[in-house]
Amino acid sequence: MREIMLDTETTGLSAKEGDRIVEIGCVEIIDRFPTGEVYHQYVNPERSMPKPAFDVHGLSQEFLSDKPLFVDLADGFLEFINGAKLVIHNAPFDIGFLNFELEQASRPIIAWTNVIDTLQMARQKYPGAANNLDALCRRFNIDNSSREKHGALLDSELLAEVYLELIGGHQGGFDLGNSSRSGHEGEEQLASSKPRTKPLASLLTSEEHEAHEAFVKTLGDNPMWHKISSNS
Repeated sequence: MREIMLDTETTGLSAKEGDRIVEIGCVEIIDRFPTGEVYHQYVNPERSMPKPAFDVHGLSQEFLSDKPLFVDLADGFLEFINGAKLVIHNAPFDIGFLNFELEQASRPIIAWTNVIDTLQMARQKYPGAANNLDALCRRFNIDNSSREKHGALLDSELLAEVYLELIGGHQGGFDLGNSSRSGHEGEEQLASSKPRTKPLASLLTSEEHEAHEAFVKTLGDNPMWHKISSNS
């Protein structure tokens, strides 16, 4: 399954009030493993950069002035995400901006059926806890020390690691029901789960065994230990 981790940076909080996308970052994973394929673009918002937004991502109006307009990169962006599920942290924010820009560019918008919101996933899994990206990185021991400011590509890379933890880690190789996996791999996994034909040799010394037997005798005539050991 092809999934795209996606993040955007913007000039503010509301496209309807004149804010615009200034950066898009995407990271591709297939069957829960990053492929190394990424999409990254800075975008000229054709407007000034408010200080609160600059303080978050560090992208100035001057830096963005020679970057492409969204309408000029829309087709390449849509081609990259085509056919994939989009995995986004706080998806309503990013999809709201992207669909606004796509409508302005007379391009098809992104359907919500193609979107997975990791913030919603995290809130369901850890209710009442802090579930922003930094908090989840700390929870899963993911190194985010290079995240001095927000950046769409860096945040997408971190999101890929967070998402894999939220869904159970790198488990693709253990999915025996996946027909794309080799038959040999499935056989190896099944073989490793078969019961042993004979028990492993005891690691107890004779002295330890005698001490254990002496202890069991202190438990009475019919101790629970005998029932447990006879069934093991």
